Amino acid sequence: MLRAQDLVLDYRSGHSVAHAVNTVSLAVEGGSFIGLIGPSGSGKSSLMYLLSGLKRPTRGNVIFEGQEYSSMSMPGLMSLRRHRFGFVFQQHFLINYLSALENVMVGAVKRNHETAAYAQELLRRVGLSDKMRKRPYELSIGERQRVAVARAMVHKPAVVFADEPTASLDQATGHEVISLLAEYRSQGSGSVVVVTHDPNMLTGADRVLQMRDGQLN
Repeated sequence: MLRAQDLVLDYRSGHSVAHAVNTVSLAVEGGSFIGLIGPSGSGKSSLMYLLSGLKRPTRGNVIFEGQEYSSMSMPGLMSLRRHRFGFVFQQHFLINYLSALENVMVGAVKRNHETAAYAQELLRRVGLSDKMRKRPYELSIGERQRVAVARAMVHKPAVVFADEPTASLDQATGHEVISLLAEYRSQGSGSVVVVTHDPNMLTGADRVLQMRDGQLN
């Protein structure tokens, strides 16, 4: 479904070149849970940005459902991300003046009664049935991150990309967030790619890929 071929991402500073991602190839099958693990600066987040089309590679290509990113315009890539991908980051990036339910609906492609019902179902599933009308500042950090997970899933994306989604959470809350993502995969809704530095968060992954110095080991 999602395939990377010989990806390279270079950052230049004066005459020096840093290889954030150095000739990486991998495939993400439909309905799979893939973990990318490595120390800070290993290139795992950069690889996720390439896989999701958030960054353009220096060399190499990414192919999603037969479409090569290199042949797509920026508006085309934006549309792909909007309709087919979901994102969860270390920071929840919720909108403070919107309720939890409204924040989930921000992620919806179509905003109708059916989508609103599904958004409410997701919030119930993440244990926030009594806090749908609460604003982010009225929620705990863990609750905000669960809202962000629901937002990423509301349009039923083919792939959910999660970049260090548990880094600011305690172990128990972190496991709750990962369980929500794993549940999405297990229901046959789509694939999940999780970037983390904590191996304890990937116990349910189908594959765990280790990165160091921009390469998969």
